[in-house]
Amino acid sequence: MVSENGSGGRVRPARPGDPSRIGPYRIVGRLGAGGMGTVHAGVRSDGTRVAVKVVHPEQAQEPEFRARFKREVELSSRVTGPYLVPLLAADPDAEIPWLATAYVPGLTLHQHLLAHGPLTGGSLYALAAATAEALAAIHTAGVVHRDVKPQNVILTPGGPRVLDFGIAHAAGGTSVTRTGVMTGTPGWISPEHYRTGTTGPGGDVFAWGALLAYAATGRPPFGTGAPDVVAFRVMSGEPDLDGVPAPLRQIVERALAKEPDDRPSAAEAAQACAELLASQVTQVLPAGAVPETAVDVFTALWDVPAEADPAWHVPPVRPRSKRRLAGAVVLVAAVVGGLAGGVAALMPGDTGNGERTSSAASPASPVSPTGPARPSADAVKDDTAEGEQRAAGEDSADVESWRQARAAQGEGEHAVASALLHDLDVLARDISPVELSLGTVKFHSSRGEVYFSYRLDAEDEHGIVYAETEIARSMCLTLNDVVLRLHPELPYRTYVTVREEEGRDPQVTWREDFVADTQCRSALGDGADAAYDTGQNWEPDENGLGEAMVPSTDGTEIRVADRAATKIIERTNAMRGTLGTDQALGHDEIKVGFDPASSAMYVWSDYLMWNQGQIETWADMAAGEACRALANQRQTSGDGWPYTRYAVAEIGGSGYLMIRWGSVTSQASCST
Repeated sequence: MVSENGSGGRVRPARPGDPSRIGPYRIVGRLGAGGMGTVHAGVRSDGTRVAVKVVHPEQAQEPEFRARFKREVELSSRVTGPYLVPLLAADPDAEIPWLATAYVPGLTLHQHLLAHGPLTGGSLYALAAATAEALAAIHTAGVVHRDVKPQNVILTPGGPRVLDFGIAHAAGGTSVTRTGVMTGTPGWISPEHYRTGTTGPGGDVFAWGALLAYAATGRPPFGTGAPDVVAFRVMSGEPDLDGVPAPLRQIVERALAKEPDDRPSAAEAAQACAELLASQVTQVLPAGAVPETAVDVFTALWDVPAEADPAWHVPPVRPRSKRRLAGAVVLVAAVVGGLAGGVAALMPGDTGNGERTSSAASPASPVSPTGPARPSADAVKDDTAEGEQRAAGEDSADVESWRQARAAQGEGEHAVASALLHDLDVLARDISPVELSLGTVKFHSSRGEVYFSYRLDAEDEHGIVYAETEIARSMCLTLNDVVLRLHPELPYRTYVTVREEEGRDPQVTWREDFVADTQCRSALGDGADAAYDTGQNWEPDENGLGEAMVPSTDGTEIRVADRAATKIIERTNAMRGTLGTDQALGHDEIKVGFDPASSAMYVWSDYLMWNQGQIETWADMAAGEACRALANQRQTSGDGWPYTRYAVAEIGGSGYLMIRWGSVTSQASCST
């Protein structure tokens, strides 16, 4: 559907006009684009990262294309397998049809060969077995892929993944594709498809054989050049298989037979490659160390290192209420997470320099007894010239400077305005019973200020304070992400909120330097939000776990998480006898991340072979290590370290279980 995207392509910034939300997913960037549509980087509310594929609007207007797309969604939903990228959701009847698949980090086979050269040894045999098994699963579901090529195979640390059913159709069924339109990519199209337009499982096997030859040699087996020249070679020439290892060459030659009846089925190819893979294991492992399961065989030989996973710049949307779990299993989607998660934030009242302030005080503006004050327009006026240094209390933003500000101009400012309005719109729906009406986002480039105006309807002062604190929080977090990380070329460093009321002058309600306050400490005061309490009755939940899965950009968080994860992994592997673990675990199975909103560090494992007693034994150990990691860092950083809570969870494909959690009071309070 797209060119060289994979769901593992590097995340690029969203463009003006890109949607802020598609179905249940927030759109945070782009993964790629091609002839049929655009692939957006999306995030679900629990932190799951997805690739959302949206067709081009002009194609969406064609009934023929819509019928084809709907059929393809139905077909793709049938297909499941360990080496496939699953379809998660779709809406073929939407004004602009879309589908969402799991996000898979990693290079495509094509990208990997360009960067690292051909695959060799066990990794090549593992690729052969895994991709053949994936095609067998597709064909068993009665589907033909029709676009098997190196750009549609992602190499993850856990194995290859075949993706993109963009032109798949039912085996033996009627294609809705226009007559005369060639589907597929030159060099990866079967002879019969070139001759008669026939597609079937045999065509996928032919493309698979070509893909393996390319993986082993770095060369397309029928060469390159003009499409008609390549087509002639495919139909009448012999493939170039020099460099393909002899044990694998025989199955590749059969797959590349000119007639589909002379080729093996995908299932036969998968069986043959699995046998070759097993024979490789006996050659590379010492006697007595041969794995007993197919999964262990694959793991023993697959040796493709993890590539640097792109940072997903996710404008945070903080939870407003938290549901208590009490250790219950809650159904959620399969989790995608990094080693160190979370977007940095500090404890209420932390000034960031080791000093503590009262949580009732807002450092950004004068304070009333109930929270941030709403000064009159005259109270903050300053007639100093624009562009002069804006020290504390000098040249403060006022209603006049807000009126002088302008609408967004250029790609960067439009991205900022779009992100702010999106997140504030989410906030408006989430702070009931307070009614928040969004105004405008404006920019004052010479002053380096971003303004947001709004209207509020609340029954009491308490609700107003709560809402205005949440507005400031949301603006600070979003601007940190979008300006500092996505558009650092923009001159802005201060956000200003302006409240408009019927029959009253507009009022500046908050002003803060988000560049100096990169962790939004000033907007994270207690306010009126009981969800951010610091009491002892805290319990972890799915919102916090989702936040912890968002990769962190804070150096201290990453360092602490890495140390904690490494220690927990070391102790886990030392306990293999007690835990009954057959294999050494690593960072793929055990991860650590942070939820700034609840000042909590989460540890989670997706290793599912432990029984209940074993998982609780492991969780006791992991909780102790998490507690010590937080206590040690707090001893080093003092009150500047915001995290005082920890939670340990087990995660599976359909849910998670919170097992242990607690608060850190001292090193001595941590279990062994």
